[in-house]
Amino acid sequence: MNLADGMMATALLAALWRATAPILLAALAGMVSERAGVINVALEGLMLVAAFFGVMGSVWAAQGLPAWPPALHATLGALLGLAASVALALLLGLCHLRWGADLIVAGIGINLLAAGATVFLLVLWAGDKGSTAHLASAALPALHLPGFTAWPWLDSLLNGDDRRGHHGLVWVAFAAVPLLHALLMHTRFGLRLRASGEAPEAAAAAGLPVDRLRYAALALSGLLAGLGGLYLSMGYLTLFQADMSGGRGFIALAAVFLGGRTPLGVLGAALLFGACAVAATQLGLLNLPPQAVQMLPALATLAAMLLFGLRQRLLWRRREAASLARWQSGLSRAAGATAPSSDPVLSDPASSDPAASGPPR
Repeated sequence: MNLADGMMATALLAALWRATAPILLAALAGMVSERAGVINVALEGLMLVAAFFGVMGSVWAAQGLPAWPPALHATLGALLGLAASVALALLLGLCHLRWGADLIVAGIGINLLAAGATVFLLVLWAGDKGSTAHLASAALPALHLPGFTAWPWLDSLLNGDDRRGHHGLVWVAFAAVPLLHALLMHTRFGLRLRASGEAPEAAAAAGLPVDRLRYAALALSGLLAGLGGLYLSMGYLTLFQADMSGGRGFIALAAVFLGGRTPLGVLGAALLFGACAVAATQLGLLNLPPQAVQMLPALATLAAMLLFGLRQRLLWRRREAASLARWQSGLSRAAGATAPSSDPVLSDPASSDPAASGPPR
């Protein structure tokens, strides 16, 4: 492979990282809440509100505190966006856990609320129903890794095409995978969180506060999904657009189940969907209908979920067949233990009765 081909390959890998980051953060958010027994269908809405309030918060910070550096404006905006995302996630928990609303219906309602409210507030506060392009909003910083200039391929992979470094939230997304694995599998909190989702009755009988654990899982889910939304509006772009999440929340929800509800599995599924997004971008450079190109991530999601469903059905049939075989084996052993013996002395009742055999000769 020559230098040009290597640079092209590393550029595609760097683009894959950038496309995967928001999907991965939202998918990890959905995984955390799902392990606690609450399917977070509102991931799309959480990303939207975080993206919107992150941008508007940085604009308000710049207007109210002009002497402060832009990095602090971006930090204040990001905190506001995360607070809005966590609040909306807790609202989902309140609707379901306190008021008994159906989880799927409540999640869809929050998605619709977020989509409509962000456009309404965009018109109200920014005077535009499309985007905040005319407002000067701050961006969260990128992270440049020095010392790789002697290796152009590695430098392009770790620092991007422009060598300025990947956005900090890209590294946060991939670092969250081992951290969440350690949290869920190797801490007392993770054990209790998984117990509240896998066996809530047993967890409650053991004295665990199941509802509080689920609220905590939803808060963590809102935090992670909010980071994904912030990356869209304060990293990938530096503005907010109406419906800029573009279905990534629903794709992330599919990645949760496709990845088997484990951090590593979710990472693999997110990379798959990120690759589809990169492929759609590359196909957009060709002379193809844009509608067909935009359908690629959605078609990949449907195909992946179809394969996941077929695999689950096959595993279920194998388990049923194994269970039936064990049951039949148990019946056969039980029948063998209670069957009459072939020994005439043991099988003939008369032979074991001294009176029935007559007097001895």
